[in-house]
Amino acid sequence: MDVSASGLAVQRTRLNVASSNLANIATTRTPEGGPYRRKDVVVSANPVRDLPAGFADYVRKVEVSEIQTDQAEPRLQHDPGHPDADADGMVAYPNVNLIEEMVDMITASRAYEAGVTALGTAVTMAERALSIGR
Repeated sequence: MDVSASGLAVQRTRLNVASSNLANIATTRTPEGGPYRRKDVVVSANPVRDLPAGFADYVRKVEVSEIQTDQAEPRLQHDPGHPDADADGMVAYPNVNLIEEMVDMITASRAYEAGVTALGTAVTMAERALSIGR
């Protein structure tokens, strides 16, 4: 159950980051200066503690190790009427790709659904194991 729960937490973070990227797809000015920069979730697999010998080598939990800022260059678009346009009329828009973010959201959503199913199965198995002793 702990392994499934760790996966659900990671997928929730992936959904939140993709949502943030989409929400800022047209943000040309941030407090740090310049356009919004796309964020990426970095996930790591870590051993589960307190397992019997032999199992610890094969069972891993996942955790968000960091949320990185994508260093790709902003997308330049000619829009001379925009308040953030340079002298040539070019505006630096975020390096966010709508299709890529939607695919990330769908993938994270499907992985979350699979994790909920796995967690439900683990709970059912535990309940049945407890009922054997009655």
